[in-house]
Amino acid sequence: MRPGLAAILIGLLAFAFASAPAGAVNPDEILDDPVLEERARDLSAGLRCLVCQNQSIDSSNAELARDLRLLVRERLVKGDSDDEIRAYVVARYGDFVLLRPPLKPETYFLWFGPVLILALGALGVAFYLRRRPAAAVGGPKPLDQGERARLARLLDDKDGSAPKS
Repeated sequence: MRPGLAAILIGLLAFAFASAPAGAVNPDEILDDPVLEERARDLSAGLRCLVCQNQSIDSSNAELARDLRLLVRERLVKGDSDDEIRAYVVARYGDFVLLRPPLKPETYFLWFGPVLILALGALGVAFYLRRRPAAAVGGPKPLDQGERARLARLLDDKDGSAPKS
């Protein structure tokens, strides 16, 4: 194998391994009790990182996500149930902190907002297409008698001078 090609392949492999997702839970966060740790992981997987917004706190490296993971584990050690912990976090951060917020009037925008925005965009495109001039849609209109006569005079003119209108 040529040295240049080998260097490129090694670089691509290094990039691939460097970009692989790493577990965000630090070893110092893990609980000694495996049952509590499993509950903490399940709860963390359902809570949204408020910094990243599309990741759970279990997979986010943000400081706020770490704080929330520690909070969940602290409440588990105190003996809170999963529902109590979820309610506590929601009381502090709102329904948006849940990756699957409940369907209620306060969260309708979270559930239906993307669909509504898409529908409004489609309506905007439809109105734009309807309001375009007819010439742009159907092509050029046919020549009337006067235009045909003028065109015939232009084509018949042998000396190349412009016709007198």
